[in-house]
This record gives sequence, C-alpha cells and structure tokens, in this order.
Amino acid sequence: MKCGISVKKAVLFLLVMGVIIVIMPMLIVRGCSSRSGSLPDDKKGIAVKVYKNTENATEELPLEEYIKGVVAAEMPAGFEMEALKAQAVAARTYAYGRLKKIYSSKVDTHNGADICTDSAHCQAWVSKENAMKKWGVFSSIRNWSKINKAVNETEGVIIVYNGTVVNPVFHSNSGGKTENSEDVWEGGSVPYLRSVSSSGEDLYAEFENIVNIKVKDFCSRMKSEYPGIKLNEKKVMNDITVLDYTEGGRVKNIKIGNTTIKGTEFRSIFSLKSANFKIEQSGDDALKITTVGNGHGVGMSQWGANYLAKNGGSYEEILKYYYMGVGLDKVEE
Repeated sequence: MKCGISVKKAVLFLLVMGVIIVIMPMLIVRGCSSRSGSLPDDKKGIAVKVYKNTENATEELPLEEYIKGVVAAEMPAGFEMEALKAQAVAARTYAYGRLKKIYSSKVDTHNGADICTDSAHCQAWVSKENAMKKWGVFSSIRNWSKINKAVNETEGVIIVYNGTVVNPVFHSNSGGKTENSEDVWEGGSVPYLRSVSSSGEDLYAEFENIVNIKVKDFCSRMKSEYPGIKLNEKKVMNDITVLDYTEGGRVKNIKIGNTTIKGTEFRSIFSLKSANFKIEQSGDDALKITTVGNGHGVGMSQWGANYLAKNGGSYEEILKYYYMGVGLDKVEE
C-alpha cells in the first residue's frame, strides 16, 4: 500500500510540474500577446510601416510599440535600465528619421515600408510573443517589464543636432574606441559621429574572436574577390601589410599581394566581427585572424553604454557622450 501511494504521489507531482513548466508559460505568453494587440485609435499616435524580412510582409505598428520590439532584439534585457533607455531613444530616432524620409536608401529594400527588420540594413526587431518565448518563463515577464519601462519613460524622445534629427547608428562593442563615420562609410564626416574612448568593452564575453583559415582557402577567397591579385601561398605573410589604421584603431587599408583594399572590405570578405583585426601565421598552412569588438564601431557602443549606466550615467549622458554635440527633443505627431 505504501508503495502504491508513493507512486500515485509521484505521478501527481509529475502532472503538476508538467502544468507549471509546459502549460503555464504558454498561457502567460498567449495572454501577454493578446493584451499587446493594437492600441485604441486615440492612443496610437505616430505609426510606422515595418517590413518584416523573414515574413516578406509589411505591418503598420504604433511607433512606441515598434521601439519595444527593437530594444528587445538589439540589446540584452539584462543591461542596466539607463542603457536600455539610451537604446530606446536611439532606436526611436533612427525610425523617426526614416519615417520622415530624412534618411533613406538609394534603393527601396523595404517594399514601400518605412523601415525593415534586417539588422544588417536597419534595426533588428522581434515581436513581444517571440521575445518572451526566447527568454523563457522564468525571465520573460521581468525582461519585458524592463523594456516596457525603458520605452515608456522615454516616450517620444529623439536625438537632434542643430535642430535636425540625427542618424543615430549604434553597434554592439567598439573594442575600446568608437570610429569616425568617414573611416567606415563613404561620404563626408558627420559632426556628431566622432571617435571617442569607450570603457568597459572588455566585459563582453566575445570581446576577442579568433578565425582560423587555411592558407589555400585564404588565397582562393582573395583571388575570387580580386581576380588580378598575385599571392605566394608558401610565404603569404610576406604578402600581407597593414598600411594604416583609423582613429578608432581599426585597419583602414591593407595591402595583400599587389592589391590594396579597405579594412572594412577585408572584414566583409571573411565575415569578421570587426575591422579591428590582426593576422598571424598559424602553423605551416594556416592563418589566425584575431578581431576585437563587434560591429562597425560608429556611434553608440551598447556595451559601453551599459558600462556608463553601471557607473551612474543617465541615458541622456550616455547619448551625449557617444553622439557629440547633440540634444534631445520630442517627436511631432
């Protein structure tokens, strides 16, 4: 009898735990999703047309609700509140500048929408439901509450420079110093996108990243990109020379064989995390490429922003540090 009772208790316990672990999270996410639907007409305010790349579909979202999805996708929810607020303001400014056609691509890659969800082109975005599923039942409500608070407490705030909405580009980790815009992209210098030191970047788990590649594959890749290039596979390191560096410490120009290319081009060819890299021989037949930081390095560093927030910096101070000479304003409905 005792054995039978203990088995029944065990089965009951497993059933209860199944409800807690499997069914409850589904109900929570579903409930949250239903409550996060469209806002009443008098609460929508500004709306933005968002092209969802993975779905090949366009949806019109209230601006503030869209920003919550950007913050959830772009910055770890475990970051400090003031860093999340800085991200919210930067994301809102980025979207508003495109909504008002202040900044736009030469080619329409948004299918007529204002902005897309491809992080390589615009800003990453995730729905509330998918964000909460990704975080899991034990973190989802807390994380979304933080993001909701960060967006709500900065509602309508955007970044301006001399009365004009800025283009507030940002990246994950600068590697210790951000970049001047003209060292990364073509065009003239942008006065608020200047190189600044960025502390606390090495707290990032992937601050350094190593890519190993066979010499023959390295040469093959380069010859594929530049058919006229001449390389000696047996002494390839003799054919590689970094010509100069940017103010932010990234490779500006590098000569490989008889061909000179930009550091940003080299980064793209080998899918490196940043253009802050060094190349070394690794054995007789391989190269080791070590990168520092993650991203293009222009504008606000997310890890740097979190470090400033941990040390008492407000979101306004963070933004004014990474975007030089700017001020804050409110969007116009």
